[in-house]
Amino acid sequence: MHQLSEQELLRRQKLTQLQELGVEPYPSELFDVNFYAQEILDNYRPELNNFQEVSLAGRLMSSRVMGKASFAELMDSSGRIQLYINRDEICPGEDKTLYNNVFKKLLDLGDFIGVKGHVFTTQVGEISVHVTELTLLAKSLRPLPVVKTKKDEVTGEEVTYDAFTDPEQRYRQRYVDMVVNPHVRETFIKRTQLVQAMRNYLNDKGYLEVETPILQPLYGGAAARPFKTHHNTLDMSLYLRIANELYLKRLIVGGFDGVYEFSKDFRNEGMSRFHNPEFTQMELYVAYKDYNWMMDLVEEMVERVALALHGKTEVQVGDNLINFQRPW
Repeated sequence: MHQLSEQELLRRQKLTQLQELGVEPYPSELFDVNFYAQEILDNYRPELNNFQEVSLAGRLMSSRVMGKASFAELMDSSGRIQLYINRDEICPGEDKTLYNNVFKKLLDLGDFIGVKGHVFTTQVGEISVHVTELTLLAKSLRPLPVVKTKKDEVTGEEVTYDAFTDPEQRYRQRYVDMVVNPHVRETFIKRTQLVQAMRNYLNDKGYLEVETPILQPLYGGAAARPFKTHHNTLDMSLYLRIANELYLKRLIVGGFDGVYEFSKDFRNEGMSRFHNPEFTQMELYVAYKDYNWMMDLVEEMVERVALALHGKTEVQVGDNLINFQRPW
């Protein structure tokens, strides 16, 4: 059984206090968002007086309390933005509980909050949100790893402390990795864009995207050991597919000229960074073609994907610059 840390116990105590004050963080209430942090940072212009009614939601990532006014930092899916929170702005009446108790004492780093207000520029020139409404959307009961940066006085470079870098932890807790290392999200975004670019290319060719069975009475299409399960109602053994080849070929036999599938396949074999028991692959079958034609199509598709993702055919992979321009 997981032994709660001191921080986890403290956060649960704060949750109880919030509930006693009538603040219920679960389930989170509906909160309409109309702008994102990076959108504001990229497009705010003081002379235009734009972004005067903004609504944002995200994690509270830092807080600097200074009497009846405070600065905080909110992180949403696009990035981070500074918040300016004034006690009398978010608590216009006599009751100052929301600021004095909830914000100052009961909120922790990682909590999900929603804010409404208008955008302005501070005296030091930082674009910020002047908060007029503050809502706790969800209480984070586990603390996030706190990554600290400090500028080296000699070199002027930023030095990172307590970074979340352990490979085992990062792969087991991808959600934490994405919060404290936001650049990791770019991998997920690029993967989605890659799949979509392939799909667009194949659809433009007139090929049909299909779905074939994952549970199969006979496995085939590759030489691999399968995962085996049992269907209780039919009282029969079934296998998670090791490939989708045979079912796609049946569709060609049935009269389709070209079919493809992005499929989850499973192979009950060894593991490494290059070999996962559960993986995604795309298979394409087209009638009346040969392997030379297929090689040309793959070259064209990969070149098109590189252009769609990077706007060019040259891609930096580690220390290597790879050019996907045809021909290979």
